[in-house]
Amino acid sequence: MRTTVRLDEGLLRAVKQYAAGADRTVTSVLEEALRRLLADVDRQPSRPRSALPVSTAGGGLLPGVDLDDSAALAELMDEPAGR
Repeated sequence: MRTTVRLDEGLLRAVKQYAAGADRTVTSVLEEALRRLLADVDRQPSRPRSALPVSTAGGGLLPGVDLDDSAALAELMDEPAGR
């Protein structure tokens, strides 16, 4: 399956370097890392769920937010707070 993942440049560079040195693909390195992470999570005891606050404020979306434009949403989410 193909998907798009945004990674830190330094992390991707390190993964590519590791994959090349180990004669592996970047995909196989990422798959192994994710499998190990998920296996570790499965072995950890689960924590009780925290109740999250629920807003009763109305008003809908902020001006300029288009839920159908994933690229614009990603750009908005990457902006520093308060902009």
